[in-house]
Amino acid sequence: MATELPKAFEPAPIEARWYAHSVEHGVFHASLDPGDRRPCYVLPMPLPNVTGSLHMGHALMCTLEDILARAHRMTGHNTLYQPGTDHAGIATQVVVERQLAREGTSRHALGRERFLERVWEWKKECGGRIVEQQKALGLSADWDRSVFTMDPGYSRAVREAFVRLYRENLIYRDKRLIYWDCEAQTVLSNLEVDSEEETGELFDFAYPIAAEDGGGEIVVATTRPETMLGDTAVAVHPDDPRYRHLHGKRVQHPFLDRKIPIITDAILVDMTFGTGAVKVTPAHDFNDFETGKRHGLERVSIIDERGRISEHGGPFAGLDRADAREAVKRALEEKGLARGSRPHRLPIPRSQRTGTVVEPLLSTQWFVATKPLAEPALEAVRSGQTIIIPAEWTKTYEHWMTGILDWCISRQLWWGHRIPAWYCEKCDHITVCSAEHVERCEGCGSPRVRQDEDVLDTWFSSALWPFATQGWPDDTPQLRRFYPASDLETGYDILFFWVARMMMMGIHFLGQPPFRRVLLHALVVDETGEKMSKIKGNVIDPLDLVSGADFAGVVAKALPGAPAAEALRRFKKAYPSAAKMGAGFAAYGTDALRFTLASYSPQSKRIPLSPKRIEGSRHFCNKIWNAARFALPYLEQVVLGQGPPPASLLPNRWILDRLAAASAAQGRGLAEFRFDEAAGALYHFFWDELCDWFLELCKPVFATAGEAAAAETAAVLGHVLETALRGLHPFMPFITEELWHKLPRPAGSPVSIALAALPDVQSGRPDPEAVRDMTALQAVIVAARTIRSERDVPPATAVPLRLRTDDERLRALFEAQRKLIEALVRTDGPFVLEGHGGARPAGTALGVAEGVEVLVALRGIVAAEKEQARVAREIKKTEKDIAVLEKKLAAPGFAERAPAPVVEEAKSSLRSLRERLALLEQARQLAEEL
Repeated sequence: MATELPKAFEPAPIEARWYAHSVEHGVFHASLDPGDRRPCYVLPMPLPNVTGSLHMGHALMCTLEDILARAHRMTGHNTLYQPGTDHAGIATQVVVERQLAREGTSRHALGRERFLERVWEWKKECGGRIVEQQKALGLSADWDRSVFTMDPGYSRAVREAFVRLYRENLIYRDKRLIYWDCEAQTVLSNLEVDSEEETGELFDFAYPIAAEDGGGEIVVATTRPETMLGDTAVAVHPDDPRYRHLHGKRVQHPFLDRKIPIITDAILVDMTFGTGAVKVTPAHDFNDFETGKRHGLERVSIIDERGRISEHGGPFAGLDRADAREAVKRALEEKGLARGSRPHRLPIPRSQRTGTVVEPLLSTQWFVATKPLAEPALEAVRSGQTIIIPAEWTKTYEHWMTGILDWCISRQLWWGHRIPAWYCEKCDHITVCSAEHVERCEGCGSPRVRQDEDVLDTWFSSALWPFATQGWPDDTPQLRRFYPASDLETGYDILFFWVARMMMMGIHFLGQPPFRRVLLHALVVDETGEKMSKIKGNVIDPLDLVSGADFAGVVAKALPGAPAAEALRRFKKAYPSAAKMGAGFAAYGTDALRFTLASYSPQSKRIPLSPKRIEGSRHFCNKIWNAARFALPYLEQVVLGQGPPPASLLPNRWILDRLAAASAAQGRGLAEFRFDEAAGALYHFFWDELCDWFLELCKPVFATAGEAAAAETAAVLGHVLETALRGLHPFMPFITEELWHKLPRPAGSPVSIALAALPDVQSGRPDPEAVRDMTALQAVIVAARTIRSERDVPPATAVPLRLRTDDERLRALFEAQRKLIEALVRTDGPFVLEGHGGARPAGTALGVAEGVEVLVALRGIVAAEKEQARVAREIKKTEKDIAVLEKKLAAPGFAERAPAPVVEEAKSSLRSLRERLALLEQARQLAEEL
């Protein structure tokens, strides 16, 4: 039985009620039943940090992934949308350490065991926030299978992976140059370091040539003068004639008792840069490190893990590295060795976690030998086993995988997966095994063993995500059923952090790639195209758009600590459309936010978020709601769920064709990762075809047609509305669920629209003839309505209508559809249908549609003086616009200097204006006839 709907659509209670309903009825649950023969669709969720809170990037990713999961569930797949959270080693430790600092203590004061207890306490209290936010966005994940990367089973998988790689000589321990975060006090991989160009200083100074080598000097240039304390060579190009006489000579270090060789190196030295002479610091520069290996140079570490000058820094020992830079420059000035400086743009490497400038340091760490792992992962993409979409990222993936460096996986933290290596204090043997505890050395049997203090890089554990979540290393039923995954949907910015590493680990441990497609979405930026950050004050909390928020609260989150007026100014500069939205965001609801995000192309590089566009999607929700309110009273006797009903009336045949076309377009968009095209097809169908046309065409049928016509139209209306709701469901889960349950459905229907079938072309009925006829019908109706609207004819006022055509097919069509034309144009009595010929009757406006003359009599309906004034204003404005363009095109050199598209656009605009002026002249004549 159909139910009357409330007048207004209120998202919040609907969202809460139907999400709870879905969870209660296991709608999101993936089946392990051996008798379930449905094909599997597996989508691993990019695991959010346990410290995280939802941002717009998460909202986009959640929306796109959930569309995939819901669509496949509706196409009959046994769908596993695998959820979970990452322990986020550095981020979580920083959060808890800050808590401790506010309490006046530290992790070192607590000790490792008590500190880890505090982290688990924090995780229990605060770590589930982002999961609840994901649920608020409607994610249909199988929450019963949620995995935390520090869960016992997952931790066992991490240890097992480490041990196997170690025993295969793919993990090793070595002293090498690494990136060090002096604030977080841990090593970073090169992917955890962002390098952006900044303005620095290129400082020149002279090294004195040793007296026994003839004296003199050689000038070098550096952006880091403090590192000269660790120089162990000066390099020149072997072909540089300026320094040929110095090959094999030595320089005297001005502050230390050290003589430094002058070496030749064609790889390191660019003769055209600076002085053509390069200082070499193997312990603090990656290029210098490789140079040092080639020449057997000493490695002198002069910066320690706190960022201070070490004991090897002579008189500068103990200084902070920034203070040491200035002190070294002053000392060189005092010795007369400074040779000037100049501004210089250079990339500055900063930690992604803390923002501090990272320091290349020599350190003993654990590494993964990546090249043997990368080669099969590269071949999997080249052979098409795994497809990357958009395809342009395939070349980027190949470039990175072919030049891949060994991966430093040890981190100097306490929170995380502790490295499963134990050092024997008696024989120095290293015992590596997957057990949680080791009592004795496997080499000599001594009980004097201590476990490595470090933990593994978070990306190491997350690289196992597709299979460790399914019970690996055990051969479990879920691993056999749900590996490999079907798709991975994520941001292009973690293609190397995560995607490439999952490819390497999945192929190595399970013999096949972890997913068939990698779908990479764009970066969400503000409305002006700027990247979102709390420094710029352009961050938006997605839930503020869902639930509504005044701008005072919005900007306080966007720019914490800033004066309210300044924060608001920055925010509205970043989002110009927000300046017209009053005091804040309305409660747009989850469906409106999701539909907006889906309507942007996921394959672009950037998505400029517009709050106004979200407001437009909220209006779309209202449109859907009101369409259902209109339809429900007519559906009392309709039985749905039996496919497209028979249809003989033209509007009914036409809407079933449009439904088939929209369903086909949606299917293509979903299959090709073009959710914007799928959303656009659904929007166009529901708003432009279903609401703007079909519902209007239904009204005269229900009002005046016979019982059979009304019954047929009601059946078609019900089918089309129910099918459209199913098509919209992956994008807008809540409003569609609410309305679907209000429709009269047969017994045995699924407990949720999420388990109903996704529409396809068979959900409608292609009918090219109906489309042809409706196109002609719509054209004459639009032409008549345009004449009415341009003259401000009130909607309730009837107008005489005359249609002229010699086309017999069209004459027959218009005669057959007379009642619809008269109702939608609101004619004054029956319209006249006649052949071409004859003058335009005085006081009658003429329009042409598909070769048909459409004449609307306006005398006595439109006031002559008002119409004359309107036309005069329009003529004046159009003549002014024409004059501006004519002057622009006639300007000397415009056609020669301006880009061709700009010139052509100006000419096209001028042609359109002149055509409009001609029509306005006709309108002036009409106005005089009134």
